[in-house]
Amino acid sequence: MTISGAARVAGVMGWPVVHSRSPRLHGYWLAEHGIDGVYVPFPVRPEHLATALRALPALGIRGANLTVPHKERALEALDTVDALARRIGAVNTVVVDAEGALAGSNTDAHGFMANLREGAPAWRADGGPVVVLGAGGAARAVCAALIDAGVKAIRLVNRSPARAEGLARDLDGPFVVRPWDERSVALRGAALVVNTTSLGMTGQPPLDVDLAPVDGACVVNDLVYVPLETPLLAAARARGLVAVDGLGMLLHQAVPGFAAWFGVRPTVTAGLRAHVLGCP
Repeated sequence: MTISGAARVAGVMGWPVVHSRSPRLHGYWLAEHGIDGVYVPFPVRPEHLATALRALPALGIRGANLTVPHKERALEALDTVDALARRIGAVNTVVVDAEGALAGSNTDAHGFMANLREGAPAWRADGGPVVVLGAGGAARAVCAALIDAGVKAIRLVNRSPARAEGLARDLDGPFVVRPWDERSVALRGAALVVNTTSLGMTGQPPLDVDLAPVDGACVVNDLVYVPLETPLLAAARARGLVAVDGLGMLLHQAVPGFAAWFGVRPTVTAGLRAHVLGCP
């Protein structure tokens, strides 16, 4: 792929950002569509975030994704933030408009729901209660997506009850907050279980939850994708449950940003998944 002086530029800001798979992901689409463009990592310290964001239009950069720890901090550094991102309390996509203004949005909710519907096409929002484990930024995006899809009951389980109660208040949905030590009991009758915590990720302890209370129609979704097959998903498959990994959420959430920055709406394919999984 040849990069010219007219190349469109976007990237991802994080601290650290070396672990990000987004450059590999967007690079695949740029090559697939023959676009004169580049997507690069921007290692930005938290105290430099506002300065870095304000530099985007001055440098002719079309926008950026935001990852940890910048998603919440960016809200007050942008010119506009869409209603969903305000509701979730986090921005993961920034687009520089024609006048040089910075517009923020959150595509994590879209990515979660697109991945869920792809991995579990039989799941229905009216099929029964959903259990969400965790109450951080990822949980906020997941819960917003579930509410907007029409889910009638969300059991929110978190180590910090105060944080879970805060999420429930902010999103004003059909929540019941359950204590962490009741996480397995909370699964009884659930149609969907979503792990939004980092438990099960490489370097973290596994998520200690017993899937015995769920029936065979339950879907289990783990947002962790390193490793792709977490202990939770392995346990779900062993019980014959539909298991949905977290990689698809990363892939689908990237689609709107790529379309805004590079002018082509890409598609999530098996080839893309294989390419991203080929990361060292």
